Order: sequence, then C-alpha cells, then structure tokens
Amino acid sequence: MVRGQMKDYYKVLGVGRDAAQEDIKKAFRQLALKYHPDRNQGEKESEEKFKEINEAYTCLGDPEKRAHYDRYGTIEGFGSGAGAGFGGFGAGAPFGDIFEDIFDDFFGSFGGFKKAKPTKGSDLRYNLTINLEESAFGTERNITIPRWQSCDVCGGIGSEPGKPPVTCTQCQGTGHMRFQQGFFSVSKTCGKCNGTGRLITNPCRNCNGNGKIKVQKQISIKIPAGVDNGSRLKLTGEGDFGSYGGPPGDLYVVLTVEEHPFFKREDINIYCHIPLSFPRAVFGGEIEVPTLDGSAKLKIPAGTQSGKSFHIKGKGIPKLGTHHRGDQIINVYIDVPKKLTPRQKELLEEFASISDEAHEDSKGFKSKLKDLFSV
Repeated sequence: MVRGQMKDYYKVLGVGRDAAQEDIKKAFRQLALKYHPDRNQGEKESEEKFKEINEAYTCLGDPEKRAHYDRYGTIEGFGSGAGAGFGGFGAGAPFGDIFEDIFDDFFGSFGGFKKAKPTKGSDLRYNLTINLEESAFGTERNITIPRWQSCDVCGGIGSEPGKPPVTCTQCQGTGHMRFQQGFFSVSKTCGKCNGTGRLITNPCRNCNGNGKIKVQKQISIKIPAGVDNGSRLKLTGEGDFGSYGGPPGDLYVVLTVEEHPFFKREDINIYCHIPLSFPRAVFGGEIEVPTLDGSAKLKIPAGTQSGKSFHIKGKGIPKLGTHHRGDQIINVYIDVPKKLTPRQKELLEEFASISDEAHEDSKGFKSKLKDLFSV
C-alpha cells in the first residue's frame, strides 16, 4: 500500500474522518462560497484554495471514492483512471443539488436562474363596517370583491382550447440557459419563456394568454359573536388566483365597529348613562332601561345619589368563541329640570325651606365653611 504525497482531504474541508456525508457536503458548500473566484477576483491564493476544496469534495463527497481513499490514502486506480473526476464539474463529480444551492446563494444577485414554481396567489384585504349589535351577536354579510381567478375558457393554461403551449425552442423546455461564469457553468432564467419552459403560440382570447381574469366575486361572510373593532377574519382561498398551479391567496376582512349613540363598549362590558328624576332618586322604585337584548327592569333604591352604578349580569358582549357574556354597567345621574311650572316652583321652595330647618348638619357644614375661609 503506497500512500505517496496525497493531500489530507479531510483537513482541506476542515472535517474529521468520522464526519457524516451531510457534514462533508455542508463544509464544502461553505468553503466554495467563501473562496469562489468571482468573489475573490485577482486573488491567486483563493483560486488555488477553491481548486483544492473542489478536489477534496470530488473524493469525499462520493461514498465509494471516500472508502477507497480511506483504505489506500489515494484515489488513483479508482474508476476510469487516475484522479478520475478531479479538477472539474463533469459527470464524475458527485455534486448534484449542492451546486444548485450554491448558485442560488451566490449568483442570485446576478440574476441567477429561478425555475418557475407554483406560486400562491396574493392575499386580499376588505374593510367592513358593522354596528355594535352585529359585533355582539354576530351576523352574516354579503360582500363583493375584485379578484383574479382562473380563466374559465382555457382553465388557467393561457392557450386557446385544443391548442396547448409548445416547448420553448431556446431552452428546450428546461426554463433556463447555461453559461460559463468563472469555473462554474451557471444557469440563468430563459428570457424567451421566462422560466416556464413553454411558449403560448395561440393565446386564449378570453384572458389574452394570462390564464386569469379579473372578476367581481360575491362572498358570504359569517361574523361570529363577540368580534371587536380591528378584528380580522381570514377566508382561506378567497384571494387572488395562484400562478403555475399554486393555491389561491386568502382574504382578510378587517372589521370596524361603529360608535353606538347610547352604549359604550369596554372589553366585554358595556356602559350607559341613565337619567333619574329627583323624586325617583328620593323615593326609589323600578325603571325600564335599554339593553342590547331589549328593555329590562332595574330597581332603584330610595335615596340613590347621582353617579351611582348598577350592574346587570350577562347583558354585555359575548366573549369571542365562548358562551360567556360581560355585564352592562348603568351609571345614573339626577336629571335637574330646566323649566318648572309655578306650582312646581312653589312646592320646591316649600321643600327647600323645610329641608333647611330639618337639616342642622347642613348649618354646621356652612359654619365650618365660614370658619375655613374667614380672614
């Protein structure tokens, strides 16, 4: 067994002798990107390093060649001749998809080939305004949106029925053209077919060869109970038509809830202000108050002060996705009349007179104020 002066390919790639094939591939990919001559133009050392790592991967990247190298310390005598597969990217080199990855990373900025692939259609947005009751209990709305959809005449192909696309004569259906870039044979998107590999010689008259048409689509939307201002509803597949067999995009409906003239929403609770007459506040009683479900009875205790809050359980907004509802909070205030009849004035004056005599604490309060502000 003669090992000679062969290089240590494991050392060249910076991996151990027990490295997995995937680790060897990863190491080569990183070094190839680092030392590629087009990234290091005019640097002789980088060019030599690039050749060296290419040679190392040609050996270690092929499991059979690697086994031969591990056993004999050389690749000579393997396959079709001494050094078979070294020094280039021919059929003997085990590169496969790795260079496609390198091309994507390195030559992308130079317009590298990107094969036409199925592409999802664009997502769409629709702004919808609803009222508070609809946001609380849910509703169903019909909307109309402009969107691209597959041409119903050509089925999205772009050609007249019975006249399918033909293979691109420039790239022979591959969708890309090859040219030399330094040491690499680089692929570039075919300019004649734009990477599709086919040409439409008889465009569909309905869509002008686009394979899609603009339509006004009517969609029924179910709005769940409990949505709020800014809520988004996603309708999968209701966006624009996809390209090259890709799925359609999605539709996002963004909700705006109108301000209510009486109720104010805070989270899942609603608030409102209810006026009380002076006699009702004094004597108490039962009043009717509006709720989202209609009217409800509310008991007012005697002597209720302005600003008092009352809660009605379960009359607020449903919590989205549950059966739980918030509360309705009612703030009452004394409604002071602006116009009085002579009789009302007479009675109130009599009441005020009696009140001043009956409430000595009121006089004490006035005395304290006089002492406080006296100089």
